Amino acid sequence: MLYHIVKIPARIALSIFCKKIEINRKEITRIQGPVLIACNHPNTFLDAILLATIFKQPIYSLARGDAFKNKFVSALLSSFKILPVYRLSEGAENLNNNYDTFAKCKEIFKKNGVVLIFSEGLCKNEWKLRPLKKGTARLTFSSWEDNIDLTVIPTGINYHSFSSFGKHVKMNFENPIQWKDLNHSKMNGSSILTFNDILKSSLEKAVIHLEPDDSSLRKEAFPHSISSIKKNLLFIPAILGRWIHAPLYLPIQKIAWKNTKHNEFYDAVLVGLLFFLYPLYLLILAFGFYLIFRNGWGFLDFLIFPLLAWASIQSKEN
Repeated sequence: MLYHIVKIPARIALSIFCKKIEINRKEITRIQGPVLIACNHPNTFLDAILLATIFKQPIYSLARGDAFKNKFVSALLSSFKILPVYRLSEGAENLNNNYDTFAKCKEIFKKNGVVLIFSEGLCKNEWKLRPLKKGTARLTFSSWEDNIDLTVIPTGINYHSFSSFGKHVKMNFENPIQWKDLNHSKMNGSSILTFNDILKSSLEKAVIHLEPDDSSLRKEAFPHSISSIKKNLLFIPAILGRWIHAPLYLPIQKIAWKNTKHNEFYDAVLVGLLFFLYPLYLLILAFGFYLIFRNGWGFLDFLIFPLLAWASIQSKEN
């Protein structure tokens, strides 16, 4: 229930947070399960949020198991359709729990559901594909062996920046991988290697590869030009948007920076805090207007201020 309640405002928020979201094959977002989305992982839980908001069907995501240690957090993550997957670094005693997670995934597939797995295993803010783990192959073959007609969608998420606000995102879906594409019918070392080679080849096409200090190539990969007419029209709304939102944005930016030390969680923490605190900020401003002017016109800020924020983001250069 919570997943469906949050999905709509999250979709609206991302249209403001992200300057542009490009999807190379929009028909994939309407695909029917059973589907496993095999994705790279450059930007922590922001990757999962983006996919969850653009897909028509609900998406169950696999996340690192150590996030489920606290019972309250575990219950919260479960309400957002997030399932734990454990690595050896989180304790060999927890690895058996992966069988339970895979069993839940296969039950989701049997109901024509969609599951998201980050095939690199770990998140890192990089413009390149890292070595693939075996979890995607194992879940896929285990499902095929149970006669589940699973389709794997290689997916690449690319960001023009991992720290600046107003993302230009490119989401690339490659050709689906199905059982008929492999000569192996059973899971073994050889079949896993073959599957990973096919998946890697697809993801190499979907992921934009750039060096961190190569700003010129990044601008070519993520072009964003603003016409003079649009720039002039947005000039005043953009200035107002920056001025109005600065009392909220700047403190939250400092909090996110301090608590993450600008690691790979910074971007996601910043967006997460803004998502939950922005409605409260608008509510406080609306009550302030009400106390000053004694009418309800201040509550129009729920409509006007997000538009000003959008104008501010759209006027930014990459």
